[in-house]
Amino acid sequence: MTAPSTAPAPPSRGGRWIQQWDPEDETFWNRTGEKIARRNLAFSVLSEHIGFSIWTMWSVLVLFMGPEYGLTPADKFLLTSMVTLVGAVVRVPYTFAVAIFGGRNWTIISASLLLVPTIAAFAVMEPGTSFNTFLLVGLLAGIGGGNFASSMTNINAFFPLRKKGWALGLNAGGGNIGVPVIQLIALAVIGASGGPRVLLGIYIPLIVAAATLSALKMDNLATVKNDTGAAIDSAKDGHTWIMSFLYIGTFGSFIGFSFAFGQVLQVQFGRTPLQAAYVTFIGPLLGSLIRPVGGWLADKYGGAKITLYNYVAMAAATGVLIFASMEKSLPLFVTAFVALFILTGLGNGSTFKMIPGIFQAKALAKGLRGDEAAAYGRRLSGASMGLIGAVGALGGVGINMAFRQSFLSNGSGTGAFVSFLVYYALCFAVTWAVYLRRTAVKAETTAAAEAKPQLSYAEV
Repeated sequence: MTAPSTAPAPPSRGGRWIQQWDPEDETFWNRTGEKIARRNLAFSVLSEHIGFSIWTMWSVLVLFMGPEYGLTPADKFLLTSMVTLVGAVVRVPYTFAVAIFGGRNWTIISASLLLVPTIAAFAVMEPGTSFNTFLLVGLLAGIGGGNFASSMTNINAFFPLRKKGWALGLNAGGGNIGVPVIQLIALAVIGASGGPRVLLGIYIPLIVAAATLSALKMDNLATVKNDTGAAIDSAKDGHTWIMSFLYIGTFGSFIGFSFAFGQVLQVQFGRTPLQAAYVTFIGPLLGSLIRPVGGWLADKYGGAKITLYNYVAMAAATGVLIFASMEKSLPLFVTAFVALFILTGLGNGSTFKMIPGIFQAKALAKGLRGDEAAAYGRRLSGASMGLIGAVGALGGVGINMAFRQSFLSNGSGTGAFVSFLVYYALCFAVTWAVYLRRTAVKAETTAAAEAKPQLSYAEV
């Protein structure tokens, strides 16, 4: 694996390549850099947004697939699980495609590739199609999950350090909102008595528009290359895998619930497609919009503390879901599920904000200071984010497989929610043990030990 970094510009390769890019130079940034960066951000968000919609379109399409399609609830959960799996796996190569092809060029390619699963779904979406065919076409939709990784990598290179939080937050939030948007469009289509092909027909021209606008408005940065050493170092670092474990609990829950919410309402509570569509978009929408708030709270109070308390709240909401599921209380179930969505969004912000702070703390513990410490932190945190994002998305697979098994075993989602509660408890324990417990014992260290750099993560 490799990871992007800034390096001296290579010779021109033609096309819309910018050879010199130094956003940390305030004069350059104020004169031309900011305008160019914002333009690339806008069209990167557009492509990523549609990518999220295509990735999660099967969470909507299964709502249209009634008894005439011959699929069981277990079949549908398996289908959405495999779509989620592909979306997680392709995030790794997508992270590094920007340095190989260029940000603009890869955005054109990745946006155009979204036509493949969309047109394929348009062709097969009718009763009588075999489950294996639906599964194959669903797997193609997973490529939409990769757009997040390449978009984040590309935008990270355009902005100065002091602006990255805002830019990456906007980029991530704009992409995540692709989930509730396709669900809202589906609501309108179902409400107008339209079929799944109408929904797919709406997105085909939008994909073409996104690819065309990327070609016309975006730029490649020749200063971005892949840093193999950073990728290897981050993969060897235990904190990369610890944060991946925590991100499974937040983003994995967000994307998994986004796929599963409508199906659970239909299977467990007997809702019609229209009734399910009326509420399924609310959770992903609020979870997307609140993600920057999680980052802001992490800035103010420390990411580890916010993440810790957020897992307490997620566990509490899951406990309410277990009660509502057992009592078959639909209003309480929907309320608790939406609350859990909001908490996953807060946790997405706080966990991702922890990553740069962790590697900055490691740099200081190594005795590095100033620019040297900042460079070390940026290098490893940037490399680890792609891997953490990919592993975190695998949580969505676990969510859907847990629901599948739960419905197969006892006809409800209660068993799945119990397993989620256990996972959130483990996340709470790991967050406290690794990132907060150290501060509690810090006062007990000897004077000699205190004279040496100490790892302290409470404020990350």
